Amino acid sequence: MKKSAEYWITQLHLQPHVEGGYFRETYRAEEGISKGHLPPRYTSDRPFSTAIYFLLKSGEISKFHRLRSDEMWHYYDGSPMTLHVIDLEGALKQLAVGSSPERGEQFQAVVRAGWWLGAEVAEPDSYSLAGCTVAPGFDFEDFELGMRDELLNTYPAQKEIILKLTSET
Repeated sequence: MKKSAEYWITQLHLQPHVEGGYFRETYRAEEGISKGHLPPRYTSDRPFSTAIYFLLKSGEISKFHRLRSDEMWHYYDGSPMTLHVIDLEGALKQLAVGSSPERGEQFQAVVRAGWWLGAEVAEPDSYSLAGCTVAPGFDFEDFELGMRDELLNTYPAQKEIILKLTSET
């Protein structure tokens, strides 16, 4: 049986994500790190690590966003996903998360803390199912959705991808 995006959304109990796509948290460490032992960018305690499933359909986007923690992406099923990353120096990188190393894809890819990230499915009429592990663990307080005008002002050389992976408002 060929699986579809709807199959995985139902089977994994995924919900819409604010950045686009669908997700469900699958792990949150019971132990954590106190605020006093974290870098100043964190305003409260964090779990050691968290993990989610993330699914994106072809034709949909994961809008530019950034986290205060490193995020490791893991490929599971479907088409490859292209992660468009703007690093701290403003350089654009594309990371291909998929199962074909001969095409430059990798099963895992790391997006560093503070880097802007947007994503899209590489092939039409498909989906990409991935997982994301964040350490220190994710808290929505650490999530920032990119504002188009601010990103364009800060990274004018990346105009094309910013227009593609942000919304007007």
